[in-house]
Amino acid sequence: MKKLFLLAGIALMSLNVNAQEKEDKGLEGAWFATSQFGYTQTKSGDVKSTNITVLPIVGTFITPSVAVGAGVGMMNIKAEDGTGTLANSSLIVVEPLVRKYWNVAGNLYFFGQIATPIISGKEKEADTKITQFGVAASGGFDFFVTKNFSVEFSYNLANFSSTTIDPKVGEKTTITDFSLAHVANVESTYNGVLGGSNPTLTTPLSFGFKFVF
Repeated sequence: MKKLFLLAGIALMSLNVNAQEKEDKGLEGAWFATSQFGYTQTKSGDVKSTNITVLPIVGTFITPSVAVGAGVGMMNIKAEDGTGTLANSSLIVVEPLVRKYWNVAGNLYFFGQIATPIISGKEKEADTKITQFGVAASGGFDFFVTKNFSVEFSYNLANFSSTTIDPKVGEKTTITDFSLAHVANVESTYNGVLGGSNPTLTTPLSFGFKFVF
């Protein structure tokens, strides 16, 4: 009988240790899937410019508070006035990223993110190839509605980008830009090809829904 009690005690201790280890690990090893949506609209005179981004992201937590992932999505930049479409760019976005989370209170978390977006595609009206490499630092909030579902918002804080514009007719142009808090720094080349879009093509504000499994 004493042996049975001893074995039962060892088993309970083992279960308690395993449960504690699992609790300590938190989200470590968990996978997540989210899709970020970004929208920007600006108006200068009669020209209205819109930037729409849809970026599905998949990643995993390598520690309880650090996650790595990558997104592959699309971006559309269009400029219009009373006469019609001035610029219309269809672009593909590939974005590796790393995030660090801090608990604010309860189910609310703040995260800092470093991403290296690679953007490429074509502006249809001018038949121009566009390629951009960049580094973007952003901050955001992640609210867990349940342990497996959250809503997140993020805003770009600093951006560095190098963009190459290669028209079918004319010379290739490369523009390097650095901006804080996505401050606009529009150049004439962008006015003609990208309809007045910021040199950093990613939208400053984005939101999404995240599933953890």
